[in-house]
Amino acid sequence: MNLTIEIPAALEAVLKAKANAQGISASSYARQVLEHALTERPQQGHEPKKSAFGLLAKYGPGPSAEEIDENRREMFHGFAEEVP
Repeated sequence: MNLTIEIPAALEAVLKAKANAQGISASSYARQVLEHALTERPQQGHEPKKSAFGLLAKYGPGPSAEEIDENRREMFHGFAEEVP
């Protein structure tokens, strides 16, 4: 496909300078730029989030299910009983 576009003189100068720096023609450089722009994944606007896995590892292993159940029994002992 042939495509003719008009660009401002300032952009043309930048295009030619970058093409010359790579040792290729301006049209080849423009084709590379277009290929890159049209095939790259769209940006989400932020970096991928880091995993929180191991974030609390410095505090040692968590409580076991039995310890959690025992703590609940202690915390709620007498809960909802009538107060004299």
